[in-house]
Amino acid sequence: MAGTVVVPMQKMQLIKGERHLFSSSDDSVVMKQIMATHAPDSREVDVRPILHIVEDILQRANPSYILMPQTQLELVEAGTHPAEVISMLEALAYTVHRMSSEINYKCSIGGDAHATTLALLQSLSSYTWDAKLVIVLAAFAISYGEFWLTTQLHTVNPLAKPLAHLKQLPNMLEHTDLLKPRFDAINNLIKVMLDVTKCIVEFRELPSEYIPHDAPEMAMALAHVPTAVYWTIRGVIACTSQIVSLVGLGHELISSTTEAWELSSLAHKLNNIHGHLIRQLNLCKQQIGEKKHMEAYQTLVRLFETIHLDNIKILRALMYSKDDLPIIDGTTKKRVSVEVLRRKIVMLFITDLDISHEELFVLIQLYNDTHQGKVERHYEIVWLPVIDRHVPWLQSREESFNRLASSMPWYSLVHPSLLDKAVVKYIRDVWHFDKKPLLVVLDPQGKLVCPNALHMMWIWGSLAFPFTSNREEALWKQEIWRLELLVDEIDPAILQWVSEGRHICLYGGDNIDWIRSFTTTLRRVAQDARVPLEMVYVGRSNPKEKVKKAMSVIAAEKLSGYWPDVDMIWFFWVRLESMWHSKMQHDCTVEDDHIMQEVMQILSFDGSEEGWAVFSQGSVGILKSQGNKLLDCLMHYDAWRDTVELEGFIPALGKALLPYQTHEHCTRLILPSETGKIGEKIVCAECKKPMEKYVLYRCCTD
Repeated sequence: MAGTVVVPMQKMQLIKGERHLFSSSDDSVVMKQIMATHAPDSREVDVRPILHIVEDILQRANPSYILMPQTQLELVEAGTHPAEVISMLEALAYTVHRMSSEINYKCSIGGDAHATTLALLQSLSSYTWDAKLVIVLAAFAISYGEFWLTTQLHTVNPLAKPLAHLKQLPNMLEHTDLLKPRFDAINNLIKVMLDVTKCIVEFRELPSEYIPHDAPEMAMALAHVPTAVYWTIRGVIACTSQIVSLVGLGHELISSTTEAWELSSLAHKLNNIHGHLIRQLNLCKQQIGEKKHMEAYQTLVRLFETIHLDNIKILRALMYSKDDLPIIDGTTKKRVSVEVLRRKIVMLFITDLDISHEELFVLIQLYNDTHQGKVERHYEIVWLPVIDRHVPWLQSREESFNRLASSMPWYSLVHPSLLDKAVVKYIRDVWHFDKKPLLVVLDPQGKLVCPNALHMMWIWGSLAFPFTSNREEALWKQEIWRLELLVDEIDPAILQWVSEGRHICLYGGDNIDWIRSFTTTLRRVAQDARVPLEMVYVGRSNPKEKVKKAMSVIAAEKLSGYWPDVDMIWFFWVRLESMWHSKMQHDCTVEDDHIMQEVMQILSFDGSEEGWAVFSQGSVGILKSQGNKLLDCLMHYDAWRDTVELEGFIPALGKALLPYQTHEHCTRLILPSETGKIGEKIVCAECKKPMEKYVLYRCCTD
């Protein structure tokens, strides 16, 4: 019947085998025959360099071959000593050429492909599976390479021309359009044969100390290797048969559709085998990676538990020891070695890529103060960017990283990828990095001396040098609750007012109606009491749009002084939060630490939606109050006016506020998520009772 395609029985069996990749009854019989040929001795063959040469030949022996910038052969010559390659080739030369002759002969006489494959396996019985496969591929590469070498050179080389005529290759080349499906099928089959071979060689090279042969993932893969070797050799025989059939074809050219179909079927089967092997290989690599990861992690743990003469071992372990120049100098923007940090105090600035502008700006200011000679700097900062490896590294993230790195005056890791997974695990598990930046301090010997010096840096700046936990504790012992501690050098004008003994009021919140009423009433009271009073608006801990609008109103209506730069407002609040966290790290509590109690009250004020104020005359004698109570008290100034002249303004205001204190109150303490130790029990700063713990997810307050 016209259009009917008769498929030979041999090809029907091949289709049947496709449906049952490794488990059909036919394959079970074949597997027993394959295993009966396998009797390896103790010889070890490094097949990787030979495989590179074979791959180079097969890539070049291609009608559509385009010269690549660096071929596989050049890679072998660059990566392996020529003498070693020559030695291996000499040892296998006889076997390879014998296999080549045997394959060509059996394909020329039209022998049974299955029987030929078993015969080849029997001849190579003493070799490992990967060596068998590479030797057979090398044998095929010789004949296939010679065929295409003659074809490619027959028009330009005097020797190749008569050889091509003897083999009748010019006639074949005249019919390339008809033969194209066959050549395409051969090339596709060769590609998948190489893929399977490289996969099997990779299995052989897996380190047994990390994944033994009896490991489930490895055992399952190795069980399928013999079948993969068998079908790859079947592919070699099929390709060779096609090439042999082309020699001397002359004018009796036949349609290549049937032959191309057979090659495509073999390629499909090998492609399925390769897919299965690749999945198992990836599982094995994953297990190896996890074991190496844990080994590297334990090595890092032991390094930090060991006493060292200097910090180089620690720094190399943290900053990718495989790279000789893993960091960039923030001043010169050149890559340098960790040797520049030898025996220095190193502060590891650990963040993700979402560093707030304020945080980075203030830290740069503090760093530059010491770098430019205002204060001698005895430490170095190194930025270690910790990224989520599950999130794709897109161009936008690359740009964010480059922008941040270029803005930092200190050292930076060249790229986040140089931070090993084990190091990231250590940073998260031991140093408790989550999202908030850390400034981990290592002494000149690489010993951890402070898990997070950012609190110290925000509170005392360079005075906290050498940034150890002991230094932090010593600084707290010298401190008392005073306005200079609260404001520091954020606003030099306030420090000047303190020295002059003026009355100072700092107030916050973002309710503009309360701000108007409070500032207007307080100014009237201060004028009546003849008190020289300076008012400064300090906003809220999250200075967003409401705070900026309040600042605009304060400026337009001249209600009080204010900090025009929101970075100053941010720094004021982050210092307060740092005081709280610093005290918590040293096991201080509201009940037994006066500074912590004062700080917590101000932070509690900020957690409410109301305004608040702090009063001080000079350095000490600070009075605080929640906004509505304070405003109510000021509006009833006439009731306590007489006590101002006798006791002073702030003491009189403090006494006047007492009746406004009630047992019924709601205090909220809102702090950003923070690393380090935060106790489960937090006591209210007002009534000293335990506060209830809630979880708050907040994007912003506006």
